[in-house]
Amino acid sequence: MSSILGTHLNNGVSRRGVLQAGLAGMFGLSLPEMLRLQAQGAEPGRKPRDAAVIFVELAGGPTQHETYDPKPDAPLEYRGPLQAIDTQLPGVYFSELMVEQARIADKLAIIRSITHDSGSHSTSTHLTQTGYYLRNPQNRENEMPSAGSIVAKLRGSSDEGVPAYVSIPSSTRFGRAAWMSRAYNPFETVNNGDVADFQVPNLTLNQNLTGDRLHDRRSLLTAFDGSRKQVDNQGVADAMDQFTRQAFELVTGPAARKAFNLGAEDPRIRAKYGQNPTGQNMLLARRLVEHGVPFVTVRVNGWDDHGNIAQAMKGKGPSYDQGVAALVEDIYARGLDKQVLVVCIGEFGRTPRVNASAGRDHWGQVMSVVLAGGGLKTGQIVGSSDRQGAIPLTRPYRPENVLAMIYRHLDIDTTASFIDNSGRPRFILERRELITELI
Repeated sequence: MSSILGTHLNNGVSRRGVLQAGLAGMFGLSLPEMLRLQAQGAEPGRKPRDAAVIFVELAGGPTQHETYDPKPDAPLEYRGPLQAIDTQLPGVYFSELMVEQARIADKLAIIRSITHDSGSHSTSTHLTQTGYYLRNPQNRENEMPSAGSIVAKLRGSSDEGVPAYVSIPSSTRFGRAAWMSRAYNPFETVNNGDVADFQVPNLTLNQNLTGDRLHDRRSLLTAFDGSRKQVDNQGVADAMDQFTRQAFELVTGPAARKAFNLGAEDPRIRAKYGQNPTGQNMLLARRLVEHGVPFVTVRVNGWDDHGNIAQAMKGKGPSYDQGVAALVEDIYARGLDKQVLVVCIGEFGRTPRVNASAGRDHWGQVMSVVLAGGGLKTGQIVGSSDRQGAIPLTRPYRPENVLAMIYRHLDIDTTASFIDNSGRPRFILERRELITELI
């Protein structure tokens, strides 16, 4: 849409006029651009299959010992303050705070041997969300496109009237599109799902928009259509064509409103997920993939536990555990276990030895990752760490392998390449081996 800055059409309609009329305030100028460019990336005449991914970002880097890889036989300084509990899988233990997931462990695949070489939040997060290390650790913007942005470009949404890529409540740390264009950045809900009378701001019409004024906006779009042959060749008409109309329908039409309508859920289902941000955000993610959004991220903050890890985990562990277990059981109950792949991943694990502040520090050498659904072989532990939980002992895998499984599920060829802003072709993934035990 930036191509129409300062441009006036012969009938007097200008970008400034659009802003003054309130159209931009309804859905933001980036929304039509997003829809237009996403459609350009989709293969003509090909409707994507209905596979979808829910990507849960455990921001800060969760401890492996206090989640999925406890070491009950290790010395106390490695074992940590929490106890290990039995799971549905014989001989497999989780932390005492993962009680709900222990109950449904037959529906989970836990990879205990994910490894990489960084202890930096930024560098590691960029790796787990794009497949590439961050070259400049001070960079706060993506240097490579995130997985969600790749999906938005190559697939688009599975159903009309909903976005291709949604982040709840906001973008993951490196969940944006980099040089691929902001059109493939996520649509953000802004609010957490547990807020009273949950609404998505970008889908809510201004209170001052009466029926007559809404009709005026439609008339304004008609005015743009009448000016198509009178504009220059810089993409003005393109920017105001059917994709602007699609943006209008995203705001005023029923599809997105239905997908984001958490109030339509049975109160018993909402209670099962937990009346908290984590649980309700996961429930919203399930609604979105059911309504045709192929890639949804849920950001769960607060895993950077350098001190008092027992208290910190008791604060966030139960709600996370309840939300994941409810989500996984829900997709199975609804027959979505082949359609929907759930991935729960942080940027790294934590140090095997508890520090002087009773916490654990950054540790890229080993981490645990959870996968469920997606038609994968679940009910298993893939790989192992050593007795102290310090390094992979068997079947070492990398974050890129997890991303390769995501792309496989979505039928995206990881050997495809794009030209970056320096003119260099870049593969979706350079390391693309699959986690064979899951297939």
